[in-house]
Amino acid sequence: MNNNIYETNKSLCEYCDFHYGDEYFGVKNFAKNSIEILKPFIKNRNRVLDLGCAVGRSSFELANYFNELVAIDYSNSFINLAKKIQNSISIKYDITIEGDLKEQKIINLEELDLYKNRNKIEFLQGDATNLDSKIKNFDLIFCSNLIDRLNNPMNFIENISSRLNKNGVLVILSPYTWLEEYTNKNNWLGGYEKNNKEIFTIDTLKNNLVSMDLIKTYDVEFVIKETKRKFQHTISQMSIWNKI
Repeated sequence: MNNNIYETNKSLCEYCDFHYGDEYFGVKNFAKNSIEILKPFIKNRNRVLDLGCAVGRSSFELANYFNELVAIDYSNSFINLAKKIQNSISIKYDITIEGDLKEQKIINLEELDLYKNRNKIEFLQGDATNLDSKIKNFDLIFCSNLIDRLNNPMNFIENISSRLNKNGVLVILSPYTWLEEYTNKNNWLGGYEKNNKEIFTIDTLKNNLVSMDLIKTYDVEFVIKETKRKFQHTISQMSIWNKI
C-alpha cells in the first residue's frame, strides 16, 4: 500500500482543481496570485527553481517571466501529471461532488495563457532536502507550501542560499502548519515554546537564513475544494529574501 497521500488519485485531482480550477469565495487562484505579488521583485531575472511545484501551475506562471525553469517535486505522480499537462493542449480530471459522485473538469493551458512558454520548464522528481549538486545558480528560488512538509526543514534552510546567485531572490510560502506526520517535532522551525518563550517560524527563518535579507512579507490566501460542501481555507505567509 502506498502511504504517500500525494500519490493518491484523490489528492491528484484535488491539486489539479487547486492549481487550475475555479476560484471560490472570492479568493484568487493561489499560484497565479503569488506570482502576481512577486512581479515587482523578479525583474531582469533569467533562471528559476520552483521547489515543491506539485502539478505545475506556479511553474507555468513563472515561465511567462523567466527564460529557464527547473521545477521539482517529491511526488512522482505530481511530476508525471505536470509533464502530461505540459505536453497536452488540454487534459481532464474528476473532482468529488459528494461521496462517489464526480464532476469532470478540464485543464486548458491555452485558455489560461500558459501554453506558449510551457517548454521552458524542466520537471524533475526530487527531494528538496537532498538536491543534486548540479541544481544551482538560480536568480529566483520559489518554495510554495513546502517547508512545513519537510522531514528536516532546518537542513533545507541552512543550504538553500548556496544555490542562489548573488542578489538572487528566495521566496518561501507557508501556513506553518507543523504536524508530526510530516516533521518530527524536534525539527519544527516554530509553533512551540522554548525556555518559556514562544518560537515562531518567521523568527527562526530570520536567524538561520545566512547571507539573506528579508525584503517583504505578505499573507496569501488559498482555498482547496474537497467536495461540493467542504473546503479548506488557509492563509500562507510569503516571505521574500534577497541574497547579499
